[in-house]
Amino acid sequence: MCALFGWLDYKHIVSYKVLKKLTQALANAAEERGTDASGISYIKDGRVTIFKRPKPAHKIHFNAPDGIKAIMGHTRLTTQGNQKFNQNNHPFYGYADKNFAFAHNGVLYNDQELRKTKNLPETNIETDSYVAVQLIEQQKKLNFDSLKNIAETVQGSFNFTVLDEDNSLYIVKGSNPMHLIHFESLGLYVYASTESIMKNALKKVGMKNIPYTKIETVHGDILRINSNGFLSRSEFEDKDDFKYTSWLKYSYDDLDDGYYTQHEQLLFDICNTFGIDEDDVALLLDYGYSSNEIEDMLMDCDLLHSTIQNIKCQDYYDDFQMEM
Repeated sequence: MCALFGWLDYKHIVSYKVLKKLTQALANAAEERGTDASGISYIKDGRVTIFKRPKPAHKIHFNAPDGIKAIMGHTRLTTQGNQKFNQNNHPFYGYADKNFAFAHNGVLYNDQELRKTKNLPETNIETDSYVAVQLIEQQKKLNFDSLKNIAETVQGSFNFTVLDEDNSLYIVKGSNPMHLIHFESLGLYVYASTESIMKNALKKVGMKNIPYTKIETVHGDILRINSNGFLSRSEFEDKDDFKYTSWLKYSYDDLDDGYYTQHEQLLFDICNTFGIDEDDVALLLDYGYSSNEIEDMLMDCDLLHSTIQNIKCQDYYDDFQMEM
């Protein structure tokens, strides 16, 4: 799950007070996708600064200094690596040909395999996400090519964001949601994992009525916005295929280990937190909902429960018709 958020200010029209408020508003709104930890990164005097804590965003005061050009943020729902050990939380620091900060929304499934096959150095960071940082560092370059390489090497669900020491922001768009907008008159880009996070934050700051353009992104895009606001694009090939396998009229407990993909298994592991049981997740998978769609439903309780209820009603109707 988790959420990404941030902004890049290239005209310096927006006041420090508003940008500071925007950072906090984005972080607070992003709690809809994770409250276990929160963090931001920014560049000050050419140096990458990371501030993160194992707390929900609303309990943290994000006081980035005046004069910075960009913020890259993250709120976390823990899947691997205890959030109480702050090294496991995002953003992460990395170094290739330049210093950078890195954040990830999603779950990587082949991190242990990559650590072995790519001979990545041992680390006390336990999260699956960190393997992507190590892959960039191993290539000794941060650019479109190195990001393309990691996007085609890792397996799982992801969006990656990277902020380098030159205040260039990269967005690697995988299967997870991303909402990016551009206030051209203000010289300001703002992004968040979902449109609802964006709308809530802009409303809180009083910016919802200022005209902006939505920047379309699709699975396979790599975007780079430099410190002057110039946006360039590259792309990667999606080689990962985590598709659900349909089942019919079986309980989750009746199925063998390995029946579900790792992404699907993660949904079973966390579903009780959202008030549904494993059989409800299995029901949604049976009706063709993807892992990413179910993940989004978990954040909208009304939609989740109404969808499950509608499916059960349809099942009851179908069974009744068969008995007639």
